[in-house]
Amino acid sequence: MKSGSKFFTFHFSLFTFFCTFAADMANLEKTNAQFEQAMAECRSLFEKKLHDYKASWRILRPTALTDQLFIKAKRIRSLEIKKESMVGEGIRPEFIALINYGIVGLIQLNKGFADIVDITNEEAMRLYDQYAHEALELMKRKNHDYDEAWRSMRVSSYTDFILTKIERIKEIENLQGETLVSEGIDSNYMDIINYAVFGVIQLTED
Repeated sequence: MKSGSKFFTFHFSLFTFFCTFAADMANLEKTNAQFEQAMAECRSLFEKKLHDYKASWRILRPTALTDQLFIKAKRIRSLEIKKESMVGEGIRPEFIALINYGIVGLIQLNKGFADIVDITNEEAMRLYDQYAHEALELMKRKNHDYDEAWRSMRVSSYTDFILTKIERIKEIENLQGETLVSEGIDSNYMDIINYAVFGVIQLTED
């Protein structure tokens, strides 16, 4: 009987393990699909604005871009606290704006700012896709390690973390990049993008 009991316990534990593993993999795949869907929505808006305005953001210096990110994140926090918008636009569009400005930030870090629009729409979209893909791959690695912890977070926490990242960027800019232990500005942009995507996903599900 003891031998049979051990056999049953072993196989039940094995079954439980595989069920848990399968559920975890399904959740990861769901997150990947939702992330890609959110990024596709952001890309579509970015492309439409690019058609209307061309890459006018090429003129933005780093500090101006940081301030634009701050304005967007601060408005989200304000709406979360006040529970009311006086201009009709909600929180979700602001998260989308943070994603797109975050990608613009990465492009500007790579190319530097310009005095005129100096890239074509096609080049702008190629760069957008490059950094959007990098953000997706980073999310996959982090989500693997943190086991979908972001799903248990409140949207307001994403907002606060984004604002924290923006404040870090401000300090790095003020120090002209001469930091001792800090991650670079690019890492902070990536984190802003990923937190904002999580916000879009959560608000879509709600």
